[in-house]
Amino acid sequence: MSGRDLFCQPRRFRRGAALTLVFASVLVAGAATGALPREPGEGRASASGAAPATAPAGHSEDVTRAAEEAAASGKSPMEAAERAVSRSGDRWAAVYSEGEYEEFAESLDGRYTGVGLEARSERDGRIEVTKVQSGSPAAAAGIRSGDRLRTVDGRSVDGLPVTDVVSLLRGDGEDASAGTAVRLGLERGTRAWTETLRRALLSTDSVTARSLPGGVTVIAVAAFTKGVGDSVRTAVRQAPVGAGIVLDLRGNSGGLVTEAVAAASAFLDGGLVATYDVEGAQHALHAEAGGDTGRPLVALVDGGTMSAAELLTGALQDRGRAVVVGSRTFGKGSVQMPSRLPDGSVAELTVGHYRTPSGHSVDGRGITPDLEADEGALERAETVLGGLGDASAP
Repeated sequence: MSGRDLFCQPRRFRRGAALTLVFASVLVAGAATGALPREPGEGRASASGAAPATAPAGHSEDVTRAAEEAAASGKSPMEAAERAVSRSGDRWAAVYSEGEYEEFAESLDGRYTGVGLEARSERDGRIEVTKVQSGSPAAAAGIRSGDRLRTVDGRSVDGLPVTDVVSLLRGDGEDASAGTAVRLGLERGTRAWTETLRRALLSTDSVTARSLPGGVTVIAVAAFTKGVGDSVRTAVRQAPVGAGIVLDLRGNSGGLVTEAVAAASAFLDGGLVATYDVEGAQHALHAEAGGDTGRPLVALVDGGTMSAAELLTGALQDRGRAVVVGSRTFGKGSVQMPSRLPDGSVAELTVGHYRTPSGHSVDGRGITPDLEADEGALERAETVLGGLGDASAP
């Protein structure tokens, strides 16, 4: 298991859910907050404090009513909303404090507050640093990949889930802001030491591209934050002419769907990417024309491929544009819309579902790859690309 102090919503992770699929508006300019499209004249939820969306129909009315009644009686609207959500049966619903939702909006903008560490849990339960972000507080302190993280602010992290460790690194409430201190207990070989770092607002690197010895380009997308679609298109343009591409979506927990659609546009010449419904009304998402449709493409997925990443995978698979290699994806195909509550907290509630171009529902089912692969999935993808290249040769 692996994680990083990015996209971590402690409240949500304690419920066992993952980063929500957030549909950004594809119909109205300036809707950059991740809110779903609304009918003309209606409000939109805004992570920046603008007017929130009107509560969608269904159980959201119960949640909003509970929050308003709590506010009128001097009780906590957020706690009342949480109780209503827990009774609703909405698997993906969540209630954020105002600060948590602002952090969530930051993460979708490709920013996060943390120290710049990625980590994983070893078999013995210890936490190993797997990556240190360049220019981060952790890098400035000389922390390296392979170091072990033993404590955070004096608390042992041995045996903790990585998501809980990430939450400790990010802090909670006022402690989660840039400039606050966090004390880390570290080990490197026989050396043990303590390092006090100051959290900072960092930029994420959601898209990375590298070339394999055989000329294949691997484009890995960690999450669909703002600007990822353009980054994918740039990586495709910079790949050697005619060379195959592996689009690595393993562990991608989703994000802004406008960015997933933009990424699809890098490989498709227009056409349908997905359909979705909101309160019974049907909508469609289309790729832009002009994508690179000639070069061989493999999409690499696993059980951590979720939400917007599944939407992209389904489009490439159904349109016959990519061979999908890996293991069945997570199965998060529901649509959420945020509604602001009287105390500034935000309830994010399910209002619909999306389908792939062929009409397949992803929610609870996931996407089945064309070729199953677990260990050695990247090598299998390279083999597939070799076959696709041979097939396209004159």
